[in-house]
Amino acid sequence: MDKLWLIVKREYLTRVKKWTFILATLATPLAVAGFIAVSALLANQSEEQRIALKDDSGIFVEKTIKDSDRAKFIMSNEPLDSLIANYEKMNFDGVLHVPDFRERLEKDKELAVNYYSDGQLGVVTKMFIESRMAKRIKSHKIDKSGYDKKIIENFETEVTIDEKAASGEDTGVGNRAEIATGFGMMMGFFMYMAIFIYGMMVMRSVMEEKTNRIVEVMISSVKPFQLMMGKLIGVGGVGLTQLLIWIILIPGVVFITGLLFPIDPATMSGSGMPGGGQEMNPEEMESLIYQMGETLGALNWWFILPLFIIFFMGGYFVYSSLFAAIGSTISDDMGESQSLTMPISMLVVLAVLIMSAVVQNPNSSLATWSSMVPFFSPVVMPARLAFDPPLWEVILSVLILIVSSVFFVWLSARIYRVGILMYGKKVTFKELAKWMFYKG
Repeated sequence: MDKLWLIVKREYLTRVKKWTFILATLATPLAVAGFIAVSALLANQSEEQRIALKDDSGIFVEKTIKDSDRAKFIMSNEPLDSLIANYEKMNFDGVLHVPDFRERLEKDKELAVNYYSDGQLGVVTKMFIESRMAKRIKSHKIDKSGYDKKIIENFETEVTIDEKAASGEDTGVGNRAEIATGFGMMMGFFMYMAIFIYGMMVMRSVMEEKTNRIVEVMISSVKPFQLMMGKLIGVGGVGLTQLLIWIILIPGVVFITGLLFPIDPATMSGSGMPGGGQEMNPEEMESLIYQMGETLGALNWWFILPLFIIFFMGGYFVYSSLFAAIGSTISDDMGESQSLTMPISMLVVLAVLIMSAVVQNPNSSLATWSSMVPFFSPVVMPARLAFDPPLWEVILSVLILIVSSVFFVWLSARIYRVGILMYGKKVTFKELAKWMFYKG
């Protein structure tokens, strides 16, 4: 046990003291902050388009189509050909021509207007103009019909689904499915990255020691199983340390960066935010932010965070033990690692693909069964935690993962004890299967 502890201590301390570990640990929250800051700055950088509005329909009279920081509309009575030919001299970015389609208003639900410019409208600006014009045409139709606007506005009703448990209690996140989906995707993808990175770290460590013949000296004083377990626990401790630091730092960094670099609600028009691609006013944006905070605050973090760590450690031991076994079989030809690690890598990628489908329907049969498979559960189940899955599924998933971790560590150790001292032989999967049953 003392020898195992010495190996764990060595693997852990040699890594956490490296400047690369310190740099990566601090750089990741800073990178998140930089991403948020740059996104906010880019979102707020919206150049106003000065657009000459040539209206042959008489619908868009002065001030009936509102300006914004994206587009300013200036009515023009110039002939269309002259306006198109000289718009740049008139200090316009383009010409928006509205043909006389008044006779078609009652028959056609889709109307087209023409935009003339040597430059191209941005996607968001184009959606903004289309939305503004559609609102104006709708208003004109209502005026022409003679109906009271307020009465017609009362006809429009927004419906939201507020999911409740059969007992009548609020599920907490059901009425904010989009936010829970985004959070689940983030947790699942983060788990995928962590498991893959630290698993590969174990494999590279084993390969380096074998290639440099250091392992021959170490095996003389410790058993192969102790050496492998020391590496798994030591590197796992490094990963857990980094994970805990990120859990503490990243939320604080995100909060502070959000305060320093707020996004202007007016720039969110048509940007894919909730609202069907239409412009968000400040009140709607404020409501969305409040909903996000309310949803995240309603999550049971005392339940989610410990489970997140359990699934990380379980997934890490499953995959890193397999990576360690593969690393022990590789000699001088580093190209061997690609073919041998491909099946393991594909399992991790497949877990991410399943997770992407599961967050769309977190209570489906796929979600339930994939949460029980130890190769997929470390990625899939953390992504489901935001949706409050049944407790029995979570418990069963944890138990299966723990048992599977022990089994794969045992299985990998049998390969490791043979492969770590074998040189100059190209290893196949058939050979690996034989090593599992070697005695001694």
